[in-house]
Amino acid sequence: MKLRSATVVASVFGIGYFSFAQGTIMSAVAMPLAFLIMLKFGWLALFCAALIVFSLGIFACAEHMRETGRDDPPECVIDELAGQWFACVFAPLSLPAFALAFVLFRLFDIWKPWPVSWGETLPGGMGVMADDVIAGVMAGALVFAAHYFQLFHVF
Repeated sequence: MKLRSATVVASVFGIGYFSFAQGTIMSAVAMPLAFLIMLKFGWLALFCAALIVFSLGIFACAEHMRETGRDDPPECVIDELAGQWFACVFAPLSLPAFALAFVLFRLFDIWKPWPVSWGETLPGGMGVMADDVIAGVMAGALVFAAHYFQLFHVF
């Protein structure tokens, strides 16, 4: 199989080809990157980075799907990168807050409550990316609420 740029991007340099838990592994890799981006440049930079990854992911996943002939292939993990970063955008810069963002994002991404499940119904690369971004925003909103209402004193 010829290695194509869409595959490299959609699989985030091959992370999507791990033999198990590709999405969780990608989310775990996304966490320290998100923390560093926020630490150095702030939440707005992380938000912009997440938007860029989301946009690239739509096109890369659509192209990879055309190349493979499969809908939402498991090796497409750029959606987890974008979704996890969106979850972290709303979190205060602390390890407990980022840990909560990770757990909630993975929970929503796996469980797929509405409107996450609705995102999957969108066509092509948008459908691959949208459910994870929605899960990320939902997770981020809950992390923000937990911080705002001081539900956890460790934040």
